[in-house]
Formats: sequence, structure tokens, C-alpha cells
Amino acid sequence: ENISDFSLNITDCTQVVVPEEVFFTVAAAGILENLLILIAVVRNKNLHLPMYFFICSLAISDMLGSLYKTLENIFIILCKMGYLTRHGDFEKKLDDAMDSMFILSLLGSIFSLLAIAADRYITIFYALRYHNIMTLRRALVILAVIWTFCAGSSIAIALFSYEAATVIPFTILFPLMMFFILCLYVHMFLLARSHAKKIASLPTSTVHHRTNMKGAITLTIFLGVFLCCWAPFVLHILLARFCPHNPYCACYMSIFHVNGTLIMCNAIINPMIFAFRSPELRSTFKKMLYCSR
Repeated sequence: ENISDFSLNITDCTQVVVPEEVFFTVAAAGILENLLILIAVVRNKNLHLPMYFFICSLAISDMLGSLYKTLENIFIILCKMGYLTRHGDFEKKLDDAMDSMFILSLLGSIFSLLAIAADRYITIFYALRYHNIMTLRRALVILAVIWTFCAGSSIAIALFSYEAATVIPFTILFPLMMFFILCLYVHMFLLARSHAKKIASLPTSTVHHRTNMKGAITLTIFLGVFLCCWAPFVLHILLARFCPHNPYCACYMSIFHVNGTLIMCNAIINPMIFAFRSPELRSTFKKMLYCSR
């Protein structure tokens, strides 16, 4: 907020302010939708599969992002009302906790997408050995490692966020992981194209292949939405750290609230993709809505 206030003095760009009502509405919708995903997977035993557990991990990350923005706006309102100060010790610890939650949401989303991509890759190209490679126990261990690493990293980054040595690896991690997932996709689709010709004469294999490719396309949509919603905010972090006094950087930072809203929109869009692309989830949602019948 201090950087945004300073940027108004060195640029002609007017700061774009998103109404607090919009923040709360979008954040609440994101939390409820992802909570619905978690409940659906827990209630339907047919969804107790590694792929859906990885999807639940992504849903938890989205919920943390929405919760972060909700709490942040509540604290900003309390500051404006005089109940909290901007530079107190309690407020500093509270701010560190909020930053840690935000970083945890970002890292959790990145590694959950990576886990989903790896699971889809194994499903497509090692279909006969999939259940031996990706067991339920192994999936839970992977998730435990991911969240332990993300929690430790988020705390460390939040505590030492003023150090360039901390900011640079954090911002590099985002494009690096996205590039790795993109390479995995390219390899996946190139191999799938060559395999499609070989299995064209096998009807059952063709159906299985189409089902797996549908999952790969769904994952591609996830990645595209994630990039559109998170990349502007990551760029804001870079500009705020390395060129806060540049008028062009300050002009971009004037849309800080819009970038924050995009993060929360990601939490709303992902569950919609789940519901639209997964017949099993759609069926579970219908049973949950019409359980009284």
C-alpha cells in the first residue's frame, strides 16, 4: 500500500480501486466453490483416487488465496477505522502471517498443478502400470512433501521478504515451474500424436486414449487460467522490488487491486472447470443438491 501511495506521486496514472464489496463477494464465492469440491471428493468413494486428491490440493490452495484477500481487506478496514495501526508490533506479525498465507497459496497452486501434470503424464503413457506407479499411499506422501515444503518456504520468504536474495528465487520459481510444466505438456502431446496412429485400430484403446487426452486438455486449461490470474501479481512483486521509482513501473502498479481480484477469480474459475469437465464430479454435485429427493 505504501508503494502504491508513492507511485501516485511519480506517475500520471490514476490508481484503480476495486470496491471492498467486490473483494468480499468474489472471495466468498471462491471459498464456497472450492469447499464444495472438497466435500464432493470426500463423500464420493469413487473419487478417492490420486488425481482427485491432487485436485483437492489445488482447491485448498485456491481457498487459501481467497481467504488471504478476505482477511487482508478486513484488516485494512480496521486500520481505516482506527482499531489497528500500520506500524505496530502486533500488526507487523499479523502482516507476516498474511504474507505467509499468500505465498503458501501460490506455492501450493504451482506444485499441485505440477503433481496433476505428472499424474496425467503417467496415466497417458504408462496406463497399464499406472496403479502400480501412482498408488494412493504414494500420492498422499507426495502431497505431504509438497505442503511441508510450501509451508516452510512460505514462512521463510515472509520473514525475509525485504532481502533481494529471497525475492529473486521466489519470483524465478514461478516462471521456472511453469516452463517445466509447459515442456511436460509439449512432450505429452507430441508422444500422444504419434501413439494415436498406432492405436487407431484398437477401439477400446482409442476410447481410453481419448479419455486421457481429455484430462490433459483439462489440465492445459487449468494452467492457462493460472497464468492469466497469477502472472500479473508476480510481475507486480518484481516491479515493486526492483523499479518502484520508475514512472512506467509505478503506472503498472496502480492496478494492484485489479491483480488481487484476478487471483481470487482463479479460485472461482477452477471449480467451474472441474464441474464442466468431470462427469463424476457433476454427478456428485447433483446428488448433493438433490439429496433430499
